[in-house]
Amino acid sequence: MSRIGKKPVTIPEGVTAELLDAHTLQVKGAKGMLTEHFHPNMQISIENGEILVARSSDEKQDRSLHGLTR
Repeated sequence: MSRIGKKPVTIPEGVTAELLDAHTLQVKGAKGMLTEHFHPNMQISIENGEILVARSSDEKQDRSLHGLTR
């Protein structure tokens, strides 16, 4: 299991993050805005001020993408 992929990404103070759809994340802060589209096999969620990345299966490709996505 990916050790990096399991770690949540903390959203700093002054930054907002929202999911536009199931695989598109938009982050806004003082220095601008970033919209990122993720692979359909990655599940992105926002909980308690953290961005979480999970994979849909344990296939080799999904395991490889999990750490890269985070």
